[in-house]
Formats: sequence, structure tokens, C-alpha cells
Amino acid sequence: MHNGVTLNPKAIEAVDNLKKNLKKIVFLSNAPRPSSKVINFLIKMKMDKKYLEHVMTSGEAAMHAINQKKFGKTFYHLGPARDISVFEKVKDHRTDLQSCDFILCTGLFDDYDNDLDYYKKILLKHISKKLICTNPDLIVHRGRVEELCAGSVAKVFEDLGGKVIYFGKPHEEVYNMCIGPNEKVLAIGDNLRTDIKGANNLKIDCIFISEGVHRKEYNNLSELNKLLEKYDVKANFFQTELKW
Repeated sequence: MHNGVTLNPKAIEAVDNLKKNLKKIVFLSNAPRPSSKVINFLIKMKMDKKYLEHVMTSGEAAMHAINQKKFGKTFYHLGPARDISVFEKVKDHRTDLQSCDFILCTGLFDDYDNDLDYYKKILLKHISKKLICTNPDLIVHRGRVEELCAGSVAKVFEDLGGKVIYFGKPHEEVYNMCIGPNEKVLAIGDNLRTDIKGANNLKIDCIFISEGVHRKEYNNLSELNKLLEKYDVKANFFQTELKW
């Protein structure tokens, strides 16, 4: 729907036509923040509120579990300060890495946003604790800039031998929070690891948007099948960008 900076007009047109055809539209995001924050973000981008009836984020799903103390009481927040809204109700339970019950990862620190070795060093002695990842994505594009996400830190933690609990696509729980049991669903996304894998996990049809996360991984459309094989996923349909 957007590149992190501006809305995609063709995608908006597609959503508008779906709306006119009385289709339920759900925006399912791996943003490590509550759904309300993503709604406000999209409104600031000038998206019409009429499209935002159903929004669910990985951060929202994680927030419910954290508030219910599913992983313990005290936690260490690993991520930028802008993500603190995900634990607003339990902020008094935030503590240091040594004494926490679990690690809450929402992303990378601003001062170490491109240095995964830093996280390997600080997490090495704490792999006995669970790491809760609120964004399974490895990378995201903000305009033309590629940025690392919480999923990259979670992968470091797993490689060290630690256990990660993920919230968001492609994991089934977040889908069950926004899709009814008898609804026929078409998933649309540009991330094979999360969007398309999630659709495959739920056995729903999907459209893979190829000029997104994976745009640097293939040279022409004839290579798309090899790309899907690489990630062990299947797509029913392809579009270079979402359009009507």
C-alpha cells in the first residue's frame, strides 16, 4: 500500500474498487506497534479512513499476550524508543537484560541499526530466556532505503541457540484475530517469508507482488518460479505492483 514514505496510488485504486464491490478489506501488518498507531500512520499519509475498518498488527497481537503476562512479568525492551506503545500498560515491568523474565524485541536500537554483530554479543549470555519478536520481517523498505527489522535480531538469537516466539505473519494466531472461520480470503503481499508463507500455512489463495521486498533477487519474470522455490512457497497469482 505504501513504500514507508508515500501511498501507492494504484494500490489505493485497487482497494477502492474492492470496497465498491463490497469486499471486506483487512490490513495485516508486521508493524511492532498497536493497530491504532498504524491507523494514525496511514491517515497521516492521507489514506481515507473508510479503508481502515479492519487493521491488525503483529504488535497488537504481542501486546495482548504481554499484558496477560504469558511469558513472565518483567521484560527487557530491545528496540527503538518509538516502539514503547506496545508495552504501555505494563511499562513499570520493564527492567534490564540481566534480571528480566523475557526479552521483548521490537526492532534494532537506533545507534546499532545496521550491526547484527552487536546483538550477537549482548544476547550470547542470555539465550536461556525467551525472546518475543513483534515483527518477523527481516527487512523493510522505507522509500529506497532498506532497513533491518526485529526478525533479523530474532534470527541471530536463534542461531545462538535461543528460543524465539513470533507474533505476526506467517504465524496463524495473528490471522485468526482478523479473519472469520468461514470467510473466503485472498492474501496480497510482497514478502515471501511472511505474506505468502502465511497464506500457504492457512491454505488460502494469494497474489505475490514481485516489485517489493524481493525486487533485487530476480532479473526477469521468468525467474519468479525459481524465487518461489528458493523460499519453499507457492503463489496463485503475480503482479509487479498492486493495481486494479
